[in-house]
Amino acid sequence: MFAILLGMAAIIVAGLFWRILLGSEKAESIRGHMVRAVYDVFLPALVLHVMWQTEISLNSIRLPLVSAIAILLSLLAASLIYASGKWLPGSATQKRKAAGALLLASSFGNFTYLGLPVLTQTFGPWAQSVAIYFDLFASTPLLFTIGILVASHFSHTTKASHIGIELIRVPALWAAIAGVLASAFHLPMPAWIDETLGVLGAAVVPLMLLSIGMALRWQSGWARRIPVLLPVVIIQLVFMPLVVWTASIGVGMPENLLAPAIIEGAMPTMVLGLVICDRFKLDTSLYAEAVTVTTALSLITLPLWLKVVS
Repeated sequence: MFAILLGMAAIIVAGLFWRILLGSEKAESIRGHMVRAVYDVFLPALVLHVMWQTEISLNSIRLPLVSAIAILLSLLAASLIYASGKWLPGSATQKRKAAGALLLASSFGNFTYLGLPVLTQTFGPWAQSVAIYFDLFASTPLLFTIGILVASHFSHTTKASHIGIELIRVPALWAAIAGVLASAFHLPMPAWIDETLGVLGAAVVPLMLLSIGMALRWQSGWARRIPVLLPVVIIQLVFMPLVVWTASIGVGMPENLLAPAIIEGAMPTMVLGLVICDRFKLDTSLYAEAVTVTTALSLITLPLWLKVVS
């Protein structure tokens, strides 16, 4: 797995250097267009392709349930640490913005953007459905409901409205539902659709990894923020996979899915949270640092988790 992660890390680093060479403003513009293409076209194609070929079973319930349990317990743990804001630096307003960003950073893993490539390269294409069930049937609905409510609560300027509207605008979710229905009714996949979806889906992994690198940020004065970010690191990279492991055993997860589920639960902070922090005027810079540090450390912790569970 280390060699696989090293190869993926090289793409992430390439994205980081591209950001440095282009400058933050231009890099963000390019990254925005790249992510939009993945979000609207390539990822839905991959999701439809995978789910259409995935047999519907009890695992279709087990995996989202385990993901939801891990996210909600991580949010609870983060709330006990950060919600009061007492030990966060800055004014009362800054504390609230930081607390909101840190709660999101602690609770929602990068299940698709990094999880999908990691599971694909580590276990094979069959494991892609684990990432899709974890994200689109649990993490994404929770993010656009409870996550939005959390962001709204800690925002001084923006309030949540039409909760769930963003959720029904997620193209990959509709692709997942269509794929599940096609699988459930045993609809044959025409060869030309199979080939087209395969070509479009192949673009997802490299573009996702490149966009992660372009999203990484770090600012001066990082040393004094290490104590603030440390609980995020522990919750995302240690606590959440432990919860996934325990919950997986509790719901009777098949042995072949146990390791992929735990590795999926060990993903670093999700990149998409940057958009929510921007929208609700939370501490986006602090959230970006959480993404950066958890992503960097995950290159060490993911092989360790794989060694433990295999």
